[in-house]
Amino acid sequence: MLMSHSDWSFLKLPEIALVLLKTVFVEEDSMFKAILLTKTDGEFSARVADIDDTELTEGDVSVRVEYSTINYKDGLAIANKAPIVRKWPMVAGIDGAGVVEQSSHPRWKKGDGVILNGWGVGETHWGCLAQKAKLKGEWLVPLPAAFTTKQAMAIGTAGYTAMLCVLALEKHGVTPDKGEVLVTGASGGVGSVAIAILAGRGYTVTASTGRLHEADYLKELGASSVIDRRELSSPGSPIAKEQWAGAVDAVGSHTLANVCARLKYRGAVAACGLAQGLDFPASVAPFILRGITLVGIDSVMCPMESRLDAWQRLAKDLDPAKLDKITSVISLSEAIAKAHDILAGKVRGRLAVDVNG
Repeated sequence: MLMSHSDWSFLKLPEIALVLLKTVFVEEDSMFKAILLTKTDGEFSARVADIDDTELTEGDVSVRVEYSTINYKDGLAIANKAPIVRKWPMVAGIDGAGVVEQSSHPRWKKGDGVILNGWGVGETHWGCLAQKAKLKGEWLVPLPAAFTTKQAMAIGTAGYTAMLCVLALEKHGVTPDKGEVLVTGASGGVGSVAIAILAGRGYTVTASTGRLHEADYLKELGASSVIDRRELSSPGSPIAKEQWAGAVDAVGSHTLANVCARLKYRGAVAACGLAQGLDFPASVAPFILRGITLVGIDSVMCPMESRLDAWQRLAKDLDPAKLDKITSVISLSEAIAKAHDILAGKVRGRLAVDVNG
């Protein structure tokens, strides 16, 4: 609040200077940078904006965000390529990791390290490609001691989804001794982390990618062999020769149909993405003749018990050295351009966003 001339009259010069400094500090501290998405009269805009924290959406935990990331869904939202955002204006970012500043939620206190994945954040609730966020306490996962906030966002929703896929394969009896497993979209975020986890668990992994020049990278992560995605991306037979015991699929469409057609008896595929398309032009043949299982993986509204399990397993099963190979770090100002790159298939592995960099 501004002071009138009479309010200042009892203060000496040094005291006046101190009041001014405090006023400037408080005003500056209330501002933060974020990627703001707007749509006015049909005109879409994505930009880095300065926002006052009084504008933050409702939440019982205030978080000082340290790192965020860009997933495929973030790319769609920032490039306005799909109706991801359902409330305007919107701060982008479905993931965030940082430190609690204030909390009225009984589970969290000031200073706690936390992770946010999904729950409609960046879609209907202001997200974490920002220096500050207000979130609901029941959405948050404790930052594992094994990870820094940077590493947690190098994993992000893509890596956490990859872990959910691995857990689903295990649950359906796909163990290393059953045979090779396939990872589609292998050079992307989900695929890269899935390969690293599976190889670390002793699986023999085949990587499918449209970027064969990344074969050495995929083999460094643990892939035993690399195939061209074109082998799976066109219409195929309803049922084909048995090839893989299980698969992690981030692609969908004909690719997923062909993966199902080639699964071994009692095999399973964890489906988590749609890079090729939403359609599923498949046959029931492999389901009723080989008893295969198609497991849908949802990371957005996933129950807390499964989230905690996934993050605990990530802390145990994901080699930090491989995570480093997967990850590039960018600044908030670079994130908009990179969001377009991720949709164009130009991004290898994971992008961690230093929101304060």
